[in-house]
Amino acid sequence: MSENPNLAGNFTPNPPSGSQGPFGTTPSPHNPSTFGSSTPPSWAQQQSSFNAPQQPTGNSYYAAPHMQPAASNPRSRLVAGLLGIFLGSLGIHRFYLGYTSIGVIQILVTIFTFGLGGLWGFIEGIMILARASSFQYDADGQPLTD
Repeated sequence: MSENPNLAGNFTPNPPSGSQGPFGTTPSPHNPSTFGSSTPPSWAQQQSSFNAPQQPTGNSYYAAPHMQPAASNPRSRLVAGLLGIFLGSLGIHRFYLGYTSIGVIQILVTIFTFGLGGLWGFIEGIMILARASSFQYDADGQPLTD
């Protein structure tokens, strides 16, 4: 009986000559007709397809890396202050300035304090109109306009 080395370095015996598989063919990993209609890709082909860089197609966000997103419009100090005075209990002025998490917190504080938390937004509205140092910029870092 002859022996063939496999990839692991172990030796496996060849099937005896004249032996047949269940359908009358000799099973062999090198004979595609016994294992399927196509042969699997070689190791080198698999490696090259895994390492191939993916290119964006169509109008992808990453298709033009040299373009920067447009800057948002500057936000008005007067609008933010009036929103704080009249709708501060709902945190609308914070949403307008881009501080969404603080806006949500203001809504929750107002709900859990049965409306007393609305004073927080009212006071912030006055501070925005009075040009307090903590309300000079919006969430994007742009200064508030007059």
